[in-house]
Amino acid sequence: MEFAPLDLSEAQLLAVQAAYATPPRAYHHFGHARAVLQHCQQVAEGPGWRQPAEIYLAALYHDAIYEAGRKDNEARSAALARQAIARWLPDAGIDADRVAALIALTARHGELGVADVDAEAALFLDCDMAILAAPAAVFDAYDRGVAEEYAGVVPGFLYRAGRRRFLKALLARPRIYLSDWFHARCDAPARDNLRRRLAA
Repeated sequence: MEFAPLDLSEAQLLAVQAAYATPPRAYHHFGHARAVLQHCQQVAEGPGWRQPAEIYLAALYHDAIYEAGRKDNEARSAALARQAIARWLPDAGIDADRVAALIALTARHGELGVADVDAEAALFLDCDMAILAAPAAVFDAYDRGVAEEYAGVVPGFLYRAGRRRFLKALLARPRIYLSDWFHARCDAPARDNLRRRLAA
């Protein structure tokens, strides 16, 4: 079940889906956003959200603009979310600053510690990183998808070296997940996937 605490118009949903389709992507497509929303729903049924509407919009828009190799994807996605809130949800009482801030934080996966974010942001970021703890076949498809997105953008040997550095740095962290809720459920399977990938 997907998390959907707001009733969005068909026009808004079609617009965000179109954004995820441009350019075509092997992993960071609308299916990824939907997977994150499924994790958001699990949190809603567990510890819960204090700002569910803001979490929903941040999850929905966090990779709406994505071009492999660019450093401003998150900032551009945050700006798109702000525009969408102003256009379609002007009277919904949405904290657009919070939505944009949550999206901006996704640029810092692997850098942030528990003390760097509030509890709600930690859960949101962990929803985006839950793929690391997926069953092996799902994790492998994610890993191949990211590699495919960078093909033709970064030389293969540079991509592989950078990817290994990122995965090794995650594995070396005392906690992969910032929230206690995800840490308890996902840390061990995520580490299994990372070790397996690095040993390949």
